[in-house]
Amino acid sequence: MTFGRVNPQFRLEDQGIEGLGNVYYNFMEPALVETALKNGEGTLGNGGAFLTTTGKFTGRSPKDKFVVQTESVKDSIWWENNAPMTPEGFHALYDDMIAHMKGKDYHVQDLVGGADPAHSINVRMVTELAWHGLFIRTMLRRPDREDLDDFTADFTVINCPSFKADPKKHGCRSETVIALNFDRKVILIGGTEYAGENKKSVFTLLNYLLPEKGIMPMHCSANHAKGNPVDTAVFFGLSGTGKTTLSADPKRVLIGDDEHGWSDRGTFNFEGGCYAKTINLNPEAEPEIYATTTKFGTVIENMVFDEETKELDFADDSLTANMRCAYPLHYISNASETAIGGHPKNIIMLTCDAFGVLPPIARLTPAQAMYHFLSGFTSKVAGTERGVTEPEPTFSTCFGAPFMPRRPEAYGNLLREKIAKHGATCWLVNTGWTGGAYGTGSRMPIKATRALLTAALDGSLANAEFRKDPNFGFDVPVTVPGVAEVLLDPRRTWDDKEGYDAQAAKLVEMFSENFEQYLPYIDSDVKSAAIG
Repeated sequence: MTFGRVNPQFRLEDQGIEGLGNVYYNFMEPALVETALKNGEGTLGNGGAFLTTTGKFTGRSPKDKFVVQTESVKDSIWWENNAPMTPEGFHALYDDMIAHMKGKDYHVQDLVGGADPAHSINVRMVTELAWHGLFIRTMLRRPDREDLDDFTADFTVINCPSFKADPKKHGCRSETVIALNFDRKVILIGGTEYAGENKKSVFTLLNYLLPEKGIMPMHCSANHAKGNPVDTAVFFGLSGTGKTTLSADPKRVLIGDDEHGWSDRGTFNFEGGCYAKTINLNPEAEPEIYATTTKFGTVIENMVFDEETKELDFADDSLTANMRCAYPLHYISNASETAIGGHPKNIIMLTCDAFGVLPPIARLTPAQAMYHFLSGFTSKVAGTERGVTEPEPTFSTCFGAPFMPRRPEAYGNLLREKIAKHGATCWLVNTGWTGGAYGTGSRMPIKATRALLTAALDGSLANAEFRKDPNFGFDVPVTVPGVAEVLLDPRRTWDDKEGYDAQAAKLVEMFSENFEQYLPYIDSDVKSAAIG
C-alpha cells in the first residue's frame, strides 16, 4: 500500500522494486518521528529530539565500500582507493537485497543534493528504518511539496540494515556493504545502521559527477561575512578537526558544515542540514549547536541519556566517542537561506596534529596549498571509523580520501585552477596538540584558534610579521593580538626541545614518504613545495 506524496509515475514498482509491504513516500518530520517511535527504533527526547543508537556500527565502514567496475567508469576511478566490485556481483547483491525486502515496510524520501539548481541532482532514498528517513530528510535538501508531483530521481539509494551480504557471492569483504553502481544509478547499503553512510554515499556520488562539469567538490564547511557573500571562507578537514565548530561563527553567515561545491558561480552547499559531533559539546562555546539537541526532529545518535529525565550526557562516550546530532540548517540562527556563497576569499585547511609539531596557523603559497591539500594530514579521532579509539596520525588526500572516487590530482588541479583564477588566500590551521604530542601535550585552545581565524578572515593577519617555518617552509605569524606569543612557535611550548625536534623530523619524513606517490603527476613548483 502507498502512503504520502509521490509522482504517480515514479513509484518503486515503476523502478522494478515490487512485492514490498507498505511504502511511505515523503513523510514529513512529525510522521517520521511518530512511525519510528511506534516501531521501537528510538526514544522521544527533550524538545522532541529523536534519541537512537546504531548498534555495533557507530561509525563509517570505509573498507566495506565498493564501486562497480563497469566500462563507463573503469578508466576514471581511483582504484587504489576504491575497492572494485564486479557487475555480476552487484547484480546478485541487488537481486538478493530486493528479495530480502519483499513484504517489509519501507520509507521513501525524494530529495536533492546541491543548493545550486544548475548543478544539483535528485536522489531517492529508500530506507528500512523510519529514523533513517528522518535523518536523510534532515541532511539533504528538501524540495517544495508541489515539486514532488513530478519528481524523478537521477540516482536511488537503498538502505537495508537487516540485509547481510555474502562476500563469496557478492564479491564484498563482509556482511556489511556499500556498493555504488554509476551505470545503474543505484547505491546499495546493507548490514549497518550507521546513518552517516547515507549522506556520505551521496557525497561520493557528487565527488564523481561534478569534476566533469569543472566543479570542485569539497569536504569542507563554509561561511561568509554578514551582508557580503563575496567574502566567503571554506574550511577543509576530516571529521573531528573543527569544520562544524569553527564555521558556526555567530559573526558570519553559515553556508554549511560539511560538503560543498565550487563552481564558476561560487560556493554552494550540497546539504540541507548539519551533522555535528556532540562529545563534550559545551553550551557556552557552542550555544547554537547545543540548543539543537533539544529541538523537534533533531536526530541524536549514540548518546547516553537519563532514562527518566531524558537529559543527555555529553561526556559519556561508553557507546562511542562519535556521538552526533543531525539537525536542519535553519536551526542555526545565522544560517544562509540560500546555502550559496561567493568564490572563497580564504581557504582554511584544518588539521588535527597529534604530534604537536605544527603551528596553530600558517599562510600557504598556492603551491604549498596544493601540497597540503593532496597530503591531507590529520589525525583520525576516536570513533569516527570503526576501530579508532585514540587519535591516529593519517594522510587522507583532499581531506576526504574515503569519499574520493577519482584520482587526487583531479581535485588538486581543480582547486589550484580556482585559487589562481579567484585569488584566494590559503591557511593551514592546526586544531590538534600543542606543548607535546598526544598523551603529553594538550589540545589547542579553541579561543586561540577562533582569534587566529578572525584575524585571517578580516584581513588583519595579512599585516602581521611572519617567520619562515624551518620544517615546512610556510609563513607563521610572530605575534597576533589576543593570542599568546609562545603558542605561535610550537617548539617553545615543549619543555623537551630535543623531543620536539625529533617529532618534527619524524613528521617531515612522513610527509615526504607519503607525497612520493604524487610526484609523477604534479608540476615543478608543487614539487619544490614538497621538498621545502
